[in-house]
Amino acid sequence: MVARIVGIAGSWSVPSRTRTLVGLIGTKAAGRFGAVHETFALNDLGPSLGQAFTIDGLDAQARGIVDRIVSADALVVGSPVYKGSYTGLFKHLFDLIDPSALAGKPVLLTATGGGDKHALVVEHHLRPLFGFFEAATLPTGIYAGSADFLDGVPASPALLSRIDRAVEQLAPWLGAQVPTALAVGA
Repeated sequence: MVARIVGIAGSWSVPSRTRTLVGLIGTKAAGRFGAVHETFALNDLGPSLGQAFTIDGLDAQARGIVDRIVSADALVVGSPVYKGSYTGLFKHLFDLIDPSALAGKPVLLTATGGGDKHALVVEHHLRPLFGFFEAATLPTGIYAGSADFLDGVPASPALLSRIDRAVEQLAPWLGAQVPTALAVGA
């Protein structure tokens, strides 16, 4: 059975550095473990996300994405830093998910921001959020500032090295499988 990795970027922007980062990490993990990968951003969920008070308030497209998040073997999540934390709609998305739905699921945490002053958002905001869900957050979180990107793509050697280290931490859940032709990027 092929493992499924789902990336969710808490950004509405197009293009989005957060979506690019989450997608790159998911693609690297899929290649490393012979998994399949898809990445979604908030705009993929559409307007019903902001209108829903419960998961039943989501339209079929948004509900389908939430179902993929919940049923994934591993998650790569990320948010741009907005006023010192993750975005409101990102939090709202996870507010709609049953608290037990992510228990034990490996989650690789990421965030993007303009500069280094927001680097601790992974530790001070994202890790506690997924701790509430009892998810298995990986030890290495990824923060990328503007200087880590070149033409909208993660490029700094330190960032790429950290990504590789974090991807390897998925091994206990995804195994040390040999990459296959099934690995895809979204």
